[in-house]
Amino acid sequence: MGKLVTTPWDPTLVAVALGDIARAKGMTQVAREAGLGRESLYKALSPGGNPEFATIMKVVSVLGLRLHASPASAKSVA
Repeated sequence: MGKLVTTPWDPTLVAVALGDIARAKGMTQVAREAGLGRESLYKALSPGGNPEFATIMKVVSVLGLRLHASPASAKSVA
């Protein structure tokens, strides 16, 4: 796999990380539980993918995870 070049706020990092976790759990099972197609989920959670927010939230839920948002400090906002 090629090197993934991103910025600190790049949403690709979230999708790729979820893809790694989903593959570890079993993409077929994750896709089934999320109500998504396995191949489309592989594509969405790959470095070149562009998943909808609803897809991210379904996968997060199936994996038993939570996303947390907190205020950014004035220094870290670009």
